[in-house]
Amino acid sequence: MNNKLPAAASLDEAISVIHLPKITDPRGNLTFAESFRHIPFEIQRVYYLYDVPGGESRAGHAHYALQQLVIAVSGSFDLLVDNGYEKKTITCNRPYQGVLLNSLVWRELSNFSSGAVCLVLASMPYEEADYIREYEKFEQAVAQRNQL
Repeated sequence: MNNKLPAAASLDEAISVIHLPKITDPRGNLTFAESFRHIPFEIQRVYYLYDVPGGESRAGHAHYALQQLVIAVSGSFDLLVDNGYEKKTITCNRPYQGVLLNSLVWRELSNFSSGAVCLVLASMPYEEADYIREYEKFEQAVAQRNQL
């Protein structure tokens, strides 16, 4: 797979918070996102998580090549991000902000509020071979990338 990040990318280089347009109106607010304008990739897949039972977590994986924008469109949840060297937890709770995750970033979603909806915009269609589901294999992929 083609890794998107250079060797030894810091966590701040591997993730970023993106502020999406917020159009305020007395009838209700509107936020939108466009490929290559607000998001640095073409959106190839959209999915969302909802009705996550209390105490449950989602994700627990990384990707070799995929980039994603994770948005709390309703409610809140915590997003743990890890580049193999640094970890950070970000509380996602604003529908006009998303967290951009580049490739080779381990992610875990937890602490979902009641009614939370997590929207994910992805740079690739689903491809099982792009998933790294074991943390040890993730660490090996990070070490291999950093040797390049």
